[in-house]
Amino acid sequence: MEAQMWDALVGVAKQAYTAGLGEGSVPRPLIMPLVRGELVGMIWVRPLKVGQDALTGIAELSNIAAAARADEVVLVWETHDVATACELPIVGPAPCLNMVLATRDGHVLHHFPYNEQLLSRGTEGWASVAPDWRPAPAPQPGGELVPPIQAAVNYSFTPIEIDHPDPFGVTVVLMEEDGYRVRLAEAFDR
Repeated sequence: MEAQMWDALVGVAKQAYTAGLGEGSVPRPLIMPLVRGELVGMIWVRPLKVGQDALTGIAELSNIAAAARADEVVLVWETHDVATACELPIVGPAPCLNMVLATRDGHVLHHFPYNEQLLSRGTEGWASVAPDWRPAPAPQPGGELVPPIQAAVNYSFTPIEIDHPDPFGVTVVLMEEDGYRVRLAEAFDR
């Protein structure tokens, strides 16, 4: 992936994350598949129940990448959020926005740690915070991924066999029906 494209995707992820935290919520895990360097779109995980449903829901982000026959994927998640939803131990820096760039041949894990600055607290107890981004540690080629993210990486490059003239289109529809938020790039041409 070109450095310029990577920087743009990091910028989009940080902006979305900052906006979500400012509204009192953590943005859900996200996948951004790419085909020949072209962004297919952005797909956020469906609403999840704690436990096995969260593990499955995050791994299923791979469906759209597999249907698009992506050659690269970027997955984005927050350390605490995924550990809590999936009932897993916290691995790596926290709080932290994580991004992994993966191809069939391997992956590179990037951490973007931050401190939370309280902006306001709602009457129902929710807090509006802003991330104070700390220096990012060096990227980790082959860095350890939490199980649902590792599954999403693995399955992103496993072709989906759907007996339909438009496997990508039907996958998008099915994922939207399941509650995934799908925003396709206008320029993407299957």
